[in-house]
Amino acid sequence: MEVQSTAITIEHVVIPSARSFEAVRAALEDALPPVDHRYASLVASGQADAARTLLEQAAPLSIFGSRDHGALLRIAGLERKAIQYDIGNPLTASRMTRHVLSAALYAPIRVLLREDAGGRVAFEYDRPATTFGQFGDENVRRVAGELDDHLRAALTAAAG
Repeated sequence: MEVQSTAITIEHVVIPSARSFEAVRAALEDALPPVDHRYASLVASGQADAARTLLEQAAPLSIFGSRDHGALLRIAGLERKAIQYDIGNPLTASRMTRHVLSAALYAPIRVLLREDAGGRVAFEYDRPATTFGQFGDENVRRVAGELDDHLRAALTAAAG
């Protein structure tokens, strides 16, 4: 068995905010709804067209889940505010993975909202065009560019 490894370049984005962590978190969670998981039940029951219709009516981006990474740091005796979000759109993901299944590695996108030790609040994420761009597929690249635009707009608006 031969293991393959490829080096890639990733563009890391930081969007700072002058607002409080709590205000930015509330703005993001108000702007992006939780993903509607009914689509998965529809697909599982053979109703792909109904699932597609449901997803086409959904917001461009949704929150799939979140984790309080700041709480984890208490193990190390640190107090930090940090929430990891999984943000994306199942329809967008399917538009990429139908061309390159490995694109599923990066869908949904992981976004960190954090307040550092100096009290500076920011979003951080790896730009989708660079993570998905490694696959060299024009269809995936085009959809990732759309995802870039939606994600940057949503995070910039929440950062205020």
